[in-house]
Amino acid sequence: MKQGFVYVMANSRPTLYTGVTSNLVKRVYEHKNNTKKGFTSKYRLHKLVYFEICETIESAIIREKQIKDMNRVNKLRMIALLNPTLKDLYNLILGKPE
Repeated sequence: MKQGFVYVMANSRPTLYTGVTSNLVKRVYEHKNNTKKGFTSKYRLHKLVYFEICETIESAIIREKQIKDMNRVNKLRMIALLNPTLKDLYNLILGKPE
């Protein structure tokens, strides 16, 4: 079984995007570098502000749907528990010091 990740990308407003992937480093890199046209490139959502590790990709998809069903205030509260300053967590997942 493949591990999955749920993540939230943001810009400075913050506009939020929730996604799911089996390769978090690769997917965030794609968002940061606008390698694919879409919502995150259009609104310049280049900061990884939240992520969860799930046992399987299927459980990650279920969690993604739960997060997408949240209203904006509850999403921001959830993010603030892990990342109150909305700093970019990309270096954390790369294992680099801040």
